[in-house]
Amino acid sequence: QVQLVESGGGLVQAGGSLRLSCTVSGRTIRSYTLGWFRQAPGYEREFLAVITRTTGNTYYADSVKGRFTISRDNARATVYLQMNDLKPEDTAVYYCAADGENYSGSYWNGNEYDYWGQGTRVTVSS
Repeated sequence: QVQLVESGGGLVQAGGSLRLSCTVSGRTIRSYTLGWFRQAPGYEREFLAVITRTTGNTYYADSVKGRFTISRDNARATVYLQMNDLKPEDTAVYYCAADGENYSGSYWNGNEYDYWGQGTRVTVSS
């Protein structure tokens, strides 16, 4: 059974940084495509970044490109989201997710992911 546990959220001032962590249990982390999403109150879930299985290619949403960086530590079975230059509009609950058996490559689509963490809250004050 795959389990994902996020940590690292909190309160930060605009312009600040946070690093989110997501520890993955189950198969080796390299066998998963791992994505980060967020959801703010009243808004739909939003894709942020992904690191693909095996090759570790990364892709980002335009809204975070250049500010957020996704990375993977295979030895620690952990995927990270480094967030810099945070803005009040980044305030949301952040989730990591792992793909399932039916993953087709549409990494921006949350429905492609079968496993989700519980979320970690990020609040950016102005």
